[in-house]
Amino acid sequence: MSRKGELPGFKFSEARRAGILLHPTSFPGRDDNGDIGHAAYRFIEFLAASGVSVWQTLPLGPVHNDGSPYQCLSAHAGDPRLISLEWLLDRGWLQQADIEQAAGASFRHHCLLQAQTFFYQHLDNAEQQKFEKFCQHHAYWLDSYALYIAIRKTQNNRGWVDWPAGLRERDPLALEQAQQQLHDDIEFVKFEQYVFFSQWTELRHYAHEHGVYLFGDMPIFVAHDSCDVWSHQHYFMLDEQGQPEVVAGVPPDYFSATGQRWGNPLYNWQVMADDGFQWWIQRMQSQLELFDLIRIDHFRGFEAYWEIPADEDTAMNGRWVKAPGAALLQSLKEAFSGLPLVAEDLGVITDEVTALRESFDLPGMRILQFAFGSDASNPYLPQNYDSNTVVYTGTHDNDTTRGWYDGLDDSSRKDIENYLGYAVAENMPWPLIRMALASVAKLAIIPLQDVFELGREGRMNVPGTTEGNWGWRFTESAMNEHAIVRLRKLIQRYGRSNTQE
Repeated sequence: MSRKGELPGFKFSEARRAGILLHPTSFPGRDDNGDIGHAAYRFIEFLAASGVSVWQTLPLGPVHNDGSPYQCLSAHAGDPRLISLEWLLDRGWLQQADIEQAAGASFRHHCLLQAQTFFYQHLDNAEQQKFEKFCQHHAYWLDSYALYIAIRKTQNNRGWVDWPAGLRERDPLALEQAQQQLHDDIEFVKFEQYVFFSQWTELRHYAHEHGVYLFGDMPIFVAHDSCDVWSHQHYFMLDEQGQPEVVAGVPPDYFSATGQRWGNPLYNWQVMADDGFQWWIQRMQSQLELFDLIRIDHFRGFEAYWEIPADEDTAMNGRWVKAPGAALLQSLKEAFSGLPLVAEDLGVITDEVTALRESFDLPGMRILQFAFGSDASNPYLPQNYDSNTVVYTGTHDNDTTRGWYDGLDDSSRKDIENYLGYAVAENMPWPLIRMALASVAKLAIIPLQDVFELGREGRMNVPGTTEGNWGWRFTESAMNEHAIVRLRKLIQRYGRSNTQE
């Protein structure tokens, strides 16, 4: 049900809520990926009609060629692929003739250039003042990001460590020369970001009008080939050439005999602490302008992280190194008068990690696909939750619930039926959806693929692989009355409806 007016700030403990996990690239549309145009507004209406009050996305930053939102070119900027050309058309910044061409990245770039030209030539002073105010407000990251993207274009999109020494090492004269030579490209990047943030701000307001909060995702580490590392090299463990000395990952476990070598550069925590964690405060500030609640990916890295020598091909020869998580979280708490965060506390979780999370009263996560077996004390089983929890049927890294169930052997399926107390006779997502919504967890998140009862064809990502990920799309016809009614009935039954607060 729609609730007009601005929502109050999100408070996790106030109400039982239901949410949907969906990245905007999955929206239907004519382009290579979804955007935050008309389909996004229709999705907000679908959520409100279903009783859903939280929409969770993946990180919204600009991506590399692999499309992963967890290895972004910036921890602050928005992904230009998400910009809606419809929005530009509605405001007269584009003409219909401009967009009646084949879709694609170069086409979108052309359209944005057309919009920028119109913007500078025809808009009134009030709109241009809004643009200038945006650039000033975001200057702490936007200036370096626009320069980084402009230089990267001249370097055939090579990583910054392969740039000429003056640019790589940020020599002031080299940077000044680049700013002069690349002025037009720099201004275009700033305009692009202005459009993205304007569109997202309007979409967020529309969500709030319909009783829907936005839930973001912030990876603990950033990509080596990113503006963040290039412009703040002293905050990272790098050698004189800018290459990582040590990289992030996780140790060997039951699932991988060699562990996972992610390759992200690790932070120089001492330098960050000496600076009062300003980089983190600014990063959080950017995200809180986009979202009401933020998930911290790999939260355990705030307590201790797995440090791998950069010359190692696997994660086997790493070591645990303590991190100043308590000091960092305290600084963030003081800067923002609270911590609207959720801790992704999956994987190797020690008592120290749990103590850190609980000391700041941060909700943890539970995934139902991990729950079943013979151990009644399994922390992913609902009877072992406390209310300060976000429960998922699965996340973007899991198969869809139907795909997961289809891949189980008979014994594992029997374990599920024994726990449920009845035979699974309906489409598999719904027993787990019902279990999540019925649990004591304050927030239950369901991937949209589960609501649509999709199998493996709906999977978003397979960890450890680089091909075929991040591309799932749905059709607008799937957001139909049948899906709304079925979801709304369960959400209302278990006291999570946006009309029950």
